[in-house]
Amino acid sequence: MSDWTDKRPMSPHFQVWKWHVTMLGSILHRLTGIALYGGAAVAVAWLFAITLGEDSYNQFAAVAGSIPGQVILFGLVLSAVYHALNGVRHLVWDAGHGFLPATANFTGWLVLLLSIVGAGAIWLVAGLVPGIDPLGVWGAAQ
Repeated sequence: MSDWTDKRPMSPHFQVWKWHVTMLGSILHRLTGIALYGGAAVAVAWLFAITLGEDSYNQFAAVAGSIPGQVILFGLVLSAVYHALNGVRHLVWDAGHGFLPATANFTGWLVLLLSIVGAGAIWLVAGLVPGIDPLGVWGAAQ
């Protein structure tokens, strides 16, 4: 039996800590890292589909072009952008800067915002937004 008499939890957890953007950033950084492992598997599947021939590639392209496939691919782009930007934020922290709570909160929100904007911009410029061809290259090829 323990001599612990304090009624507070011995180890803080989600129900004890007040949520803030730096906590969210830490969790998202881990989750996006895991998602990028899944993205690597998708890239390998794409390469296998290419090597197996036109029928296999067309099947892969049909799955990737479906609405769930597009959601997954956008999520992977969003994960890559967030993980990269938050990685830069961590590098700044490693240099000993940005630890003041106001600065950490600001950069946390900034990384979230820039991730969404950046992923949308990549998706737009790549011509993956249905019905939008920002560079005019797809219409010229047809």
